[in-house]
Amino acid sequence: MTNSTVTFGALTGATSRKDIQSLEALRYDTLWVGGHVASRNPSPEVLMQLARLAALTTEVRVGTSALLLPLYPPAIVAKQVADLDRVSGGRVTLGVGVGGEYPKEFEACEVPLDQRGARTDESIALLRRLWSGEEISHYGRFHTFTGVRVHPSPVQAGGPPIVVAGRSLAAMRRAAILGDGWMPYLYSPERYRASVSQVISDAEAVRRDLTGFSWMAFVFVNVQDRAEDARADATSFLGGNFKQDVGPLLDRVAAVGTPDQVAARLRAFVDAGARHLIMAPATSGDSLALVRRIATDVRPHVDRPVPVPQH
Repeated sequence: MTNSTVTFGALTGATSRKDIQSLEALRYDTLWVGGHVASRNPSPEVLMQLARLAALTTEVRVGTSALLLPLYPPAIVAKQVADLDRVSGGRVTLGVGVGGEYPKEFEACEVPLDQRGARTDESIALLRRLWSGEEISHYGRFHTFTGVRVHPSPVQAGGPPIVVAGRSLAAMRRAAILGDGWMPYLYSPERYRASVSQVISDAEAVRRDLTGFSWMAFVFVNVQDRAEDARADATSFLGGNFKQDVGPLLDRVAAVGTPDQVAARLRAFVDAGARHLIMAPATSGDSLALVRRIATDVRPHVDRPVPVPQH
């Protein structure tokens, strides 16, 4: 069994050049942006955020966590992401999900909610063909065209990695069959371990080799000197986002508390099979300060050589 080192990413809503460059200076391995078209809470559009991140960084890998792929025409995504990959020098990872928690954005984009999974599957395969830079024809359930060429191609051969986000069995199967990685959210370490086994099983069923596959975990984090302060802040933040009591959820799926407590919780995700941890700051306060503290007070206690999951 081969070993690798745990790597770290951070979700950021930073928009200024100064803030983004200060994040890159923290030496995170990746920086991620999210966004919606029409959600309950105000948010940016994810590809616009990715463009800003790509333009204002020089070395760190950048990605979407996550682009709701069924809302977008695949040719537009292929073109925009190829351009960003070229601008960034080949530093883009495309995290995709099906969404559905905000039905109004499907209504706004005139996409039937019950088609989101099938549309995503068709689009993932189509993106890779469009990124070839060759003239292609496609006759699918949702998209049909003849002799289309989207070029120039991305810098990365075959296009940027496509990592599948989600929580369901369908998402695990999508990652196993079509994705270059798995990035669940709101998971406990125990559920993450079970999902690794499921993804490996789904890949084996279609004889797919998962060598080079990215095992990611998107984890809400709050670290403070006093555990009760971290918990109160994270509860306020997540409760506002999800409009419900998140206390019981917090104990299962987040890493909240003192630096030692947060490091122990993140190590539990690593022990469950995660090899790239994406820190999502769960705070109503200064998210940039929290991401800095994670880098300095928590990460050194999580980094260590770990075995790569085998199948």
